[in-house]
Amino acid sequence: MSQEAVNGVPSRGKVLTMDNMNPNLKRIEYAVRGVLVQRAMQIEKELNEGVKKPFKEVIKANIGDAHAMGQKPITFFRQVLALCMYPELLDDNMFPEDAKKRARRILKACGGQSIGAYSASQGIECIRQDVAHYIERRDGGIPSNPDNIYLSTGASDAIVTMLKLLVCGEGRDRTGVMISIPQYPLYSATLAELGAVQISYYLDEENCWSLDVKELRRALNAARQHCNPRVLCIINPGNPTGQVQSRQCIEDVIRFAKEEHLFLMADEVYQDNVYAEGCKFHSFKKVLFEMGPEYSSTMEMASFHSTSKCYMGECGFRGGYMEVINLDPEVKFQLTKLVSVRLCPPVPGQALLDLVVNPPQPSEPSYATFMKERTAVLAALAEKARLTEETFNTVPGITCNPVQGAMYTFPRITLPQKAIDKAKEEGQVPDMYYCIRLLEEEGICLVPGSGFGQRKGTFHFRMTILPPTEKLKVVLQKIRDFHLRFTQEFS
Repeated sequence: MSQEAVNGVPSRGKVLTMDNMNPNLKRIEYAVRGVLVQRAMQIEKELNEGVKKPFKEVIKANIGDAHAMGQKPITFFRQVLALCMYPELLDDNMFPEDAKKRARRILKACGGQSIGAYSASQGIECIRQDVAHYIERRDGGIPSNPDNIYLSTGASDAIVTMLKLLVCGEGRDRTGVMISIPQYPLYSATLAELGAVQISYYLDEENCWSLDVKELRRALNAARQHCNPRVLCIINPGNPTGQVQSRQCIEDVIRFAKEEHLFLMADEVYQDNVYAEGCKFHSFKKVLFEMGPEYSSTMEMASFHSTSKCYMGECGFRGGYMEVINLDPEVKFQLTKLVSVRLCPPVPGQALLDLVVNPPQPSEPSYATFMKERTAVLAALAEKARLTEETFNTVPGITCNPVQGAMYTFPRITLPQKAIDKAKEEGQVPDMYYCIRLLEEEGICLVPGSGFGQRKGTFHFRMTILPPTEKLKVVLQKIRDFHLRFTQEFS
């Protein structure tokens, strides 16, 4: 092609190319929305165009998107949001008085009484107060200061913001961040973007994906040879592994973090999603304060919650918050400055968060319906967690730990050596090859374990337990049939 452009001006190529773009961004991988999902969307288009496949629909079990999987919204939440969006409805008799009262309070706190206005960068003050009261109720009266609450665009936004604050240094002084393996790829992707050092600690699959402080210490000591470990990230209940940490485990982690002078980040977005008998959610903040002032007055920590998970499943509203504890006042000023650059989190998401932390009370007209809907969602998830574990454990070559909490199962799959060799021939990781075949043959989209990290020589996939029970049974049967067929093909 000619180097001459229009009017004889020489072409000098693109200003932005793969060679001169930010190199950190090229290292980012986010398997939850990776190659498999793009192929799944392509297959959906093909089905709509009449292309014949061995299945009629693609079932996306790759991401924790409850409403996309058919979960119905909580009535009260949507009533209040409708009133906030279109205040003329406040004169309509079809809405209960408690919903109207909540909407009026939220609108009064908005600029021009409209949720289309910007809010304060840290979030609307009365909503931050409600979040603080929620945390106090959850943690048995331990105080929470609204000034330590930052509303955010989902929990992800707050997690990235904190990591931005924490990462510094060059070479061996570069910040190291401890993350669990398997992990939610937001963490590895953010560390890649920031050029931080990922310090991997492995969860114990043989003991229901439990966390062992000896493993934390091993990972930390090894990392000190090449970076400066400063941060410990914990996901509880776990994603993708669904474990719920015991109180003793949380105490051990807090002691370890204090001994090693680490900043603690507690990702607690699945705090209502606990299903297994004998398991209970304990917030890191509650345990920290119950361990006494030696810990509660010095340990620096940020904890995170979201409107996207639990019984709400309102992913699209992008509501969330973080609470910071014992942050240096000058650093806190810098944090507030950092969030102000992005102006504010979405105000409809803030409004939704307010309803999550301040739901209908027993004396209010919406309480009975709210409790019925909330209980039904969580009971269905508990049943689906049990069904998934039991079904997978009947399939030769699949082993599945109990899904104690969260919304996912992370079963281990045994692959024949011939399948592993075939995957390598195709230039693919073995569990990615397995998941591609499953998508092409059965129309089920999962995420390979390699996208989350796993011990060398082991293979897994992550599957959400969110599909409606009858559809979930179909998914489990299809995976069972495929696994047996795949194993037979390569045996």
